Amino acid sequence: MSLHRVVCLLLPPQSTFELAGAAEVFGLNRPGLPSRYTFDVCTERPGSLPTLAGYDMAVTHGLSALQGAQTILIPGWVQRASAPSPSVVDALRRAHRRGARIAALCSAAFLLAEAGLLEGRRATTHWRMADELAARHPGIQVEPDVLYVDLGDVSTSAGTAAGIDLCLHLIRTDQGAAYANQVARHMVMPPHREGGQLQYATFPLTDRTPESLAPLLDWAAERLHEPLSVDDLAAFGAVSTRTLARRFAEQLGTSPGNWLLRQRVMAARSLLEETDLAVETIATRTGLSSAANLRRRFHALLHTTPAAYRRSFRHATSVTRTEDSDMLPA
Repeated sequence: MSLHRVVCLLLPPQSTFELAGAAEVFGLNRPGLPSRYTFDVCTERPGSLPTLAGYDMAVTHGLSALQGAQTILIPGWVQRASAPSPSVVDALRRAHRRGARIAALCSAAFLLAEAGLLEGRRATTHWRMADELAARHPGIQVEPDVLYVDLGDVSTSAGTAAGIDLCLHLIRTDQGAAYANQVARHMVMPPHREGGQLQYATFPLTDRTPESLAPLLDWAAERLHEPLSVDDLAAFGAVSTRTLARRFAEQLGTSPGNWLLRQRVMAARSLLEETDLAVETIATRTGLSSAANLRRRFHALLHTTPAAYRRSFRHATSVTRTEDSDMLPA
């Protein structure tokens, strides 16, 4: 398998956290995990590049390094109030035209907007900057509550740690959930965070901090094979369904039913990659009741079928099963 080339475009003064997160996801060789990416950095003017952390970095590659990149990451753009360099904008446009995937972390969404790559499309950025992005670029549909938006050719993330969420998502898209889960485990990170970024936004000090849902989520995740309902979740949490729904909205940015469904589909996703179990068996083990329901839910969330997903991401030899067809139920 050829290695996927990732190049980070650095913009002075460079935010060190976003860069470190990208390097941690794509740039490390991990024991027991095959390497699938190469990672490099570049900047418009190679040499000493200042950072927000008070030290300079020595960057040896210029914008020509972007020419062979399959994925270009932009880990923040601190100078978003200034006009971007025409050379940088031109390099990004050329890379996009030839088919490179471009991912903007946090404030770098402003750079993609300036380059015209988000016009008429969806995007996100840090919740503190969302209104500014929408005001400066009214042609962009800014989504302030999501952790990231992936449009295939371009993607944007919310602030800081959400850049890691997007990077793990890109690995999951390229290599499958099992591989991305292993990378996340090495990083001591959840492979997929639920909800949106507004759960982390600041609110008036008079607002009461809601009781954590963590014990309930752990309890439910261990019982996906059971016919759990929202009423069951509320009963375990000793709250009404209305209170449960409010807490899910506050802490996860989703509803209890949607959270439960996503957990079931993600569990099915891993079983498709890691086992030769029939789709009917996987549906039963993940609480989705039938192969038809699993196929329908899988397609709604991931826009593919269980069979196609297994063919793409099953790394061991798979057993072909006649019941795992590509046909979706009517």
